[in-house]
Amino acid sequence: MKNNFRFTILVSIVAISGFSQGMLLPLIAVIFEKGGVSSSLNGLNATALYIGILCVAPFMEMPLRKYGYKPIIIVGGGLVFTALALFPLWKAFWFWFFLRLMIGIGDHALHFATQTWITSFSPPDKLGRNVSLYGLFFGIGFAAGPLMTPLVNLNEALPFIVSSILCLIGWGFVFVLKNEFPEQEVKINSFFSTVKQFTKALKYGWVAFLPTFVYGFLEASLNGSFPIYALRMDLAVSSVSLVLSGFAIGSIITQLPLGLLSDQYGRRKVLMTVLFLGFCSFTAASFVEHSSFGLFLTFLVSGMLVGSTFSLGISFMADLVPRNLLPTGNLLCGIFYSLGSLAGPVIGGLFIKYFQNVSFFYIISTLLLFVSFTIFMFGKRNVFIPHQENS
Repeated sequence: MKNNFRFTILVSIVAISGFSQGMLLPLIAVIFEKGGVSSSLNGLNATALYIGILCVAPFMEMPLRKYGYKPIIIVGGGLVFTALALFPLWKAFWFWFFLRLMIGIGDHALHFATQTWITSFSPPDKLGRNVSLYGLFFGIGFAAGPLMTPLVNLNEALPFIVSSILCLIGWGFVFVLKNEFPEQEVKINSFFSTVKQFTKALKYGWVAFLPTFVYGFLEASLNGSFPIYALRMDLAVSSVSLVLSGFAIGSIITQLPLGLLSDQYGRRKVLMTVLFLGFCSFTAASFVEHSSFGLFLTFLVSGMLVGSTFSLGISFMADLVPRNLLPTGNLLCGIFYSLGSLAGPVIGGLFIKYFQNVSFFYIISTLLLFVSFTIFMFGKRNVFIPHQENS
């Protein structure tokens, strides 16, 4: 009962966090576009969230081990709530860049602590299910976020106010939880000891961080680069939105089933399979890229296959690294996701610019095939199942 109550609160917070992230991307893009801000500056502003994550990531493990999960979630949630509430105060490019940076730092603290807490108390036979539910709730929140964009027509401040109130409500529930600490054999008391932990975690679980990179790359390139590619092929803006929603819907549909399958058949087999089939589905998308309906179907199928790579990657990491390295492993999952999110629009944009006669989807399908093959080749090495060892 205690675990269920704690789990419910943690995934609810993650859903609200996903909602705020999903709302900010299109909302600020629309506001800036209406205000005459160039597309390149618009894109630069959007990177602030991921820059915030990368800046704070190396320094997160020490406070988590010292103060426990609850204080980190409270600080992270407080930063997100405060930043959202400040958006309506002053509409300026660099002020909003700073606020998005704050949200990146707050979101990373919140996600890092909740991910590590969930992976630490989940029994091995329910790890995939629990992490997939974590991903499912974030996905539902992220998909619902863009629905706030039309409110900008009523009042520009309204979406930010609604989102900050929701964050405040979710944040309040964290205070009822009892604080806990991660397992640890060594004290993390300096930046160099953190780097040493990173090296150890990479040694055991590097292959599990690739799916989180893939998910970050997918999410950012599909939302950032695909609309440009689609508009150049004369697809309507409404069609682009519909196609992208297909991927989000697909990932929500199969998030839990794939998590349950990974508990039964193993994370490596499920990841290899979905990544290879994802390669097939995005290759198919290149043949139907002039059809809105064809793209919607291929994006729906692709979402059902590879929309769970982040949560499956976290579960796979938890299978591979020693239990005392779970905080470090979760940190690295976030770092690789952010690297993928930063690389996606840059590589996608360059590909569209310099390979005008080649389908944009080939770069995605090639990446999926490469990671599927890498997991096939190296996924069995250095396997460490701490849950079974300690049970």
